[in-house]
Amino acid sequence: MKFEEQIAGSVYIISVLVERATLSDADEFKKIVNARIDEGYVNLIIDLSKVEYLDSTFLGNLVGLLKRSVRVDGDLKLVGFKPNVRSMFELTRMFRVFESFSSVDEAVKSFNK
Repeated sequence: MKFEEQIAGSVYIISVLVERATLSDADEFKKIVNARIDEGYVNLIIDLSKVEYLDSTFLGNLVGLLKRSVRVDGDLKLVGFKPNVRSMFELTRMFRVFESFSSVDEAVKSFNK
């Protein structure tokens, strides 16, 4: 299993369970999350705590999903950065784009404010 899904109230949570989130996983990931948005889950949490490496295609999908969720009055938040992924987000300045949290619980609570 590459992804694990949960629902916490109105918040959809998907955990990426691969060490290398690359092109080979990006399409499946995008299809799964887009299907949940179509179902009405517009507040999204992506848990990257198992990911050691994230390629540009996977990152591009995260950006696209963020844009789509915002268009339908939702938001997308990220959780759990390993050092290499954190460095990539810092180098690409994606920390300015995505709100991130250290735990899923913290991210879920941020939707309830």
